[in-house]
Amino acid sequence: MLKFALFFLAYLGMILPLPVLHAASTAETPARPTADPTLEVIDVELREDGLLLGQVVAADGKPVAKTTVSLRRAGVEVATTRTERSGYFFVKGLRGGTYEIATDQTRGIYRLWAPNTAPPTAQPGALIVVDGRKVRGQQGPIGYWLGNPWVVAGIVAAAVAIPVAIHNSRIDRMRSP
Repeated sequence: MLKFALFFLAYLGMILPLPVLHAASTAETPARPTADPTLEVIDVELREDGLLLGQVVAADGKPVAKTTVSLRRAGVEVATTRTERSGYFFVKGLRGGTYEIATDQTRGIYRLWAPNTAPPTAQPGALIVVDGRKVRGQQGPIGYWLGNPWVVAGIVAAAVAIPVAIHNSRIDRMRSP
């Protein structure tokens, strides 16, 4: 019985979503804002006077006009602006560092570099793509469970074991007097 209980707890720990386990383990600790590890950090080079140029576009490449863009550094909002008709926006007076740039529909993490200090892969401006559809990593509960290899293995094992058990029980009934 003890072996079964330990096996069941180990199996349950492998199939439960990590956010559920994390929430259970930190239930007594106060929540604190943390960076989203699923967001990729994009390097962008600032222009003279700390000028950040950017553009907000839809998934099909069309500019998004008159949308609010906010910049946060360490959780504190440092600037807010609106895009113009062509989707472009700019913010002056920024220093190098990591910023969250967000619109109403999306957000991203950008590492802003002072002029002439950016790595060669840095972009000349921030490109923010707004898309109303789900992005990779966002899925419903069925998608999550079917994406878990342990759940799929359990389904396959049940699909094999149940017919075998039914077949064996019929053979046992035929043999018994």
